[in-house]
Amino acid sequence: MTALAGGVGAARLLRGLVDVIPAERLTVIVNTADDERFYGVHVSPDLDTVVYNLAGAAPRRRGWGIAGDGGRVLTALRRYYPETWFRIGDRDFATHLFRSDQLRAGRRLHEVTASIARAWAVSTRVLPMSNDSVRTVVRTVRGRELPFQRYFVGRSARDRVAALTYRGLRAARPAPGVLGAIRDADVLLLPPSNPFTSILPILGVRGVRGALTRRRVPFVGVSPVAGGRAVRGPLTGMLRAHGLPVTPLGIARVYRGLLDALIIDSEDEPLRPALERMGLRIGVTSIRMTTRARSRAVAELALELAG
Repeated sequence: MTALAGGVGAARLLRGLVDVIPAERLTVIVNTADDERFYGVHVSPDLDTVVYNLAGAAPRRRGWGIAGDGGRVLTALRRYYPETWFRIGDRDFATHLFRSDQLRAGRRLHEVTASIARAWAVSTRVLPMSNDSVRTVVRTVRGRELPFQRYFVGRSARDRVAALTYRGLRAARPAPGVLGAIRDADVLLLPPSNPFTSILPILGVRGVRGALTRRRVPFVGVSPVAGGRAVRGPLTGMLRAHGLPVTPLGIARVYRGLLDALIIDSEDEPLRPALERMGLRIGVTSIRMTTRARSRAVAELALELAG
């Protein structure tokens, strides 16, 4: 199985998926357009969120970072940095230091990511979408351009979004293994990630969308919205900015022509006939994966839909 992923919602589904299938039979292609440098180190938020969740090290409620991590390093950094709004825990810092050191030594991001996964005893193959630099930039309705982490973390996603751009995406090539993981999969999975900040950057990497459209295996998605609102994050406003309803119908339109099946929340079951008229097989369950058991139930339904 190969999944395209980014964010906490995706990581929560993946942690349940590895209870259902052998972890080593899963490949995760992860968004890296959220990557940024903070305090002199290269931070890959989505890659680390996937690894920490698969390792069972992420906090249950928050979903990102390392459970029980301290903040003494960040406190000390306030002496030197005027802004410390991007919070990094003490043990999490070790991951970023290792990544930065290895990249400076000439290793590529997919190689470093494999080393990090092994260090956390994660047998799932975790791949960055690209080794090339891609950065999401948010343009607000007031015309201000913000790096994604400044918008999302520094300003708590409170700005109204007019558009997103992905700098460097046009030239980005897939990391080694990405296209092969799509081509060789028996099942493709799209966890409940934000389409605009996590998945469209992956689809924009050269050759990825083409590989998906040529597939001969099922591609199953999980809706990231339920009951007229996003389950997590700023997706609600982004869908509205694109003139799309904040429902699974809006999600289906974003991915029109790609998905074969979609899992929706029980609150959205009345939309099932309209989604089926779009050619989608529909599964219905609670998509709020607040426990590992719920994550596992969604993963099992995805496999059922895939046949």
